[in-house]
Amino acid sequence: MTDTLPAVPVTTLAGGSFVRRHIGTDASAQQRMLDAVGYGSVDELMDAAVPRGIRLDETLPSSIPVAATEAETIAELRSLAARNTVRRSMIGLGYYDTLTPAVITRNVLENPSWYTAYTPYQPEISQGRLEALINFQTMVAELTGLATANSSMLDEATAVVEGMLLARRASKSKSVRFLVDTDALPQSIALLEHRAQAVGIELVLVDFAAGETPEGDYFGLLVQYPGASGRVWDPSAVFAAGSAAGAIGVVAADLLALTLITSPGELGADVAVGTSQRFGVPMGFGGPHAGYMAVRAGLERQLPGRLVGVSQDAAGQPAYRLSLQAREQHIRREKATSNICTAQVLLAVMASMYAVYHGPDGLRHIARSVHAAAAATARELRAAGLDVRSDGFFDTIQVAVADADATLARGRDRGVLLRRVDEKTVALSFDEVSAGEVSAGALDLLSIFDGDADSAPALDGGLFAERDAFALGALPESLRRTSDFLTHSVFRTHHSETSMMRYLHYLASLDYALDRGMIPLGSCTMKLNAATEMQAVTWPEFAGIHPFAPAEDVAGYLQLIGELEGWLAEVTGYDEVSLQPNAGSQGELAGLLAIRGYHLSRGDATRTVCLIPSSAHGTNAASAVLAGMKVVVVACDSLGNVDLDDLRAKIAAHADDLAALMITYPSTHGVYEHEVRAITDAVHEAGGQVYVDGANLNALLGYSRFGDFGGDVSHLNLHKTFCIPHGGGGPGVGPVAAKVHLAPFLPGHPFSQRGAAEFRGGPVSAAPFGSPSILPISWAYVRMMGADGLRDATGAAVLSANYIASRLAEHYPVLYKGDNGLVAHECILDLRPLTAATGVTVDDVAKRLIDYGFHAPTMSFPVPGTLMVEPTESEDLAELDRFVDAMIAIKGEAERVGAGDWPVDDNPLRGAPHTAQSIAVADWSHPYSREDAVYPFVGASDVDAATETARVRGKYWPPVRRIDQAYGDRNLVCACPPPEAFA
Repeated sequence: MTDTLPAVPVTTLAGGSFVRRHIGTDASAQQRMLDAVGYGSVDELMDAAVPRGIRLDETLPSSIPVAATEAETIAELRSLAARNTVRRSMIGLGYYDTLTPAVITRNVLENPSWYTAYTPYQPEISQGRLEALINFQTMVAELTGLATANSSMLDEATAVVEGMLLARRASKSKSVRFLVDTDALPQSIALLEHRAQAVGIELVLVDFAAGETPEGDYFGLLVQYPGASGRVWDPSAVFAAGSAAGAIGVVAADLLALTLITSPGELGADVAVGTSQRFGVPMGFGGPHAGYMAVRAGLERQLPGRLVGVSQDAAGQPAYRLSLQAREQHIRREKATSNICTAQVLLAVMASMYAVYHGPDGLRHIARSVHAAAAATARELRAAGLDVRSDGFFDTIQVAVADADATLARGRDRGVLLRRVDEKTVALSFDEVSAGEVSAGALDLLSIFDGDADSAPALDGGLFAERDAFALGALPESLRRTSDFLTHSVFRTHHSETSMMRYLHYLASLDYALDRGMIPLGSCTMKLNAATEMQAVTWPEFAGIHPFAPAEDVAGYLQLIGELEGWLAEVTGYDEVSLQPNAGSQGELAGLLAIRGYHLSRGDATRTVCLIPSSAHGTNAASAVLAGMKVVVVACDSLGNVDLDDLRAKIAAHADDLAALMITYPSTHGVYEHEVRAITDAVHEAGGQVYVDGANLNALLGYSRFGDFGGDVSHLNLHKTFCIPHGGGGPGVGPVAAKVHLAPFLPGHPFSQRGAAEFRGGPVSAAPFGSPSILPISWAYVRMMGADGLRDATGAAVLSANYIASRLAEHYPVLYKGDNGLVAHECILDLRPLTAATGVTVDDVAKRLIDYGFHAPTMSFPVPGTLMVEPTESEDLAELDRFVDAMIAIKGEAERVGAGDWPVDDNPLRGAPHTAQSIAVADWSHPYSREDAVYPFVGASDVDAATETARVRGKYWPPVRRIDQAYGDRNLVCACPPPEAFA
């Protein structure tokens, strides 16, 4: 016996240790898979799969550095972080510093059980997330005093836009005018202006607080409450007048302020929008944060985005699920009311848990402290001889100064960022952190105004001596809140860390995420979100920065953003990239608005037709409508490719008004379309632009580039190809990349730290760079993979998909194939023949997979009655085989139903999923055994004992039976049910 260690096989994968850890299949496993598929190497497979005419010129130099190790990458991120300067932000405008409870940071934000989960379309395995989201909805609805809230929006400014669009849909007025408060947040006004123009809405700025009343009709109005200036006033008369005119009243409200001031619903508002950022979610240079929307009774079915409701399962027990799913864009397409197909779930969970942890009394205490700090500072500034131009306010005061720029400079010297209102006025906004520092005497604000005061102010040490006496002194007495909120027991129970920790663990244990096993969702790319990639997100140098901080404070951020933009431009073949869109659907919209801007700049105002293949994701059509375009559908042939004859006919029919074609490549059917160049050439010859949807970039990276085969603009999904976690349904980032002629029309922002160097297009997000605090994830991924590693990942993903397709082909027909009978990174399994032969539906198979320990693939998209499977490059061969074995076993179970061994209405598939409670009964009346129900592999002859032991020990137990979707829509309940409902 010797001390010699066994030899470790050396992988052929390029780029160093991280690449080997990211890609789940090593060289040995890949060879076994290649043998099954019938190819000698990954390169040989990719040569056969990817059309030669679109292949990347491999002699092109790369700007992407050679792959770094994990330690090197963290060191480089530390260096970038050090170039950012964290000062005490008092800028406000909807962004505030906050104290994230450590129990939430550790158990939600940094917990893969929460951040690696997918959108809760399979509700039986998403009950924890859904409960957290219904907590969020309840919190928002009760604070706003409205009947129903959705499960989050992308940010406040986009929520404001959605409020405007909802008002147009719901209003009885035929007017095209929307009234906007002059005291609304400036970034919201900028976004409204850009979005309204595309859909023919006329904005009218009105100083509501000054009593302005515009003449003429209008379909809706927006009031900021409190205003951007900090002003708190009573807008109830404005809402009453709007209602009498048939208009919808929208209020953008601060949730923390609503703990102390009268709710929008009590004032007569129809809709409330805003952000939950200051509920424990770091500023992060602008995001991600969970926006919100709530509506009065009667407007529930107008809500955009996602709405969680209460239904019941097969046993009659309460269960959560997404409600009103007919509103989803892949069903309604150009008739969708919004192009939003995502939410900000992880951030909404954090905000809701902040409310759970603090409860109503804790939130009131925080709000009173914030207001007290603002009121005390205003009092002391006045005492020092300054003109404080604020009377009724919550957290923001405005101060007259001799020279605003000089005052701001003194503030920066003392580590404080103030806001410039004009050359003679500055504003200070207080938050949970600055209020505590003022109270403790650690933040000396008065000295900043030395040069402006009539007498030298000095902190007298007694600033808060009379806190209780003046805590609400600057709030109008008539607007002080008297109604209760957060009355459900969940907000009044978990105030100790022990209780909170256990509640969060309990919810996480109900769900299925990547920390349990593969999530083989087609078109969704549920791949590894490595811990090293995630590490920098919570660093204060990235998390603690206001989005409108001065450029000199964010040099590290700007460098990281610039490098990532350059890398993304290179790998897609485009010239410029904007990282502002904070969702894929938003990136789509930004790209189409860029095309619109380009045509208008050339005098082609009539070019408004957008061609979209029938197979496309529904957000394509919805985005086109919101960009002011008319959708014309192009047919697909029997192989799933764009029908070239139909395309040419549609181009000819719209020769003078063709704006764009939207295609997905590889196609939504999971194949590399051979004629993509012919498609793009035909559109360009007719004067149109080509939008290539980047949803399937994971099948292309390193082998081909959108910009090289005719793409003019694309959005990318950093939460797919570039490893930002899905977070249970958000956050996401959807950058838009374009050729040089479209680049000037990419999203710009009035507060961009790049100034004139930024793009000239209007904004699509509240912050200049969207959700930048999660960009270090994608930066780290590219940095650790290098160009060669990115290419290896693509090859491994395509190999995995073809391996699954090959092994399952004799059991489930693979619906679409490309060149040489190969698929791209995903394959569509056709279950319709099985359903016809046995009565077993795609729903039965999806729910039965839960009993086998899997999240279902994508169901019935893009073809009803099918499953679209995408294994990604991150899964190892054992997990791929486990999935294949499960699908083969389920096929065998279905055949037993078809043979009459089990009835169609009572078999393991129709009864799936099975809970522990469902089998713990004395009277088991089903024709199949308990073992068949919950341990379907036990005793199988082709499964070895070690594998089966692992499966039994790692058994996932769903918390509920199959959920009745229709019941939930008929009986719409979208707030926390009483505890006795679960008795």
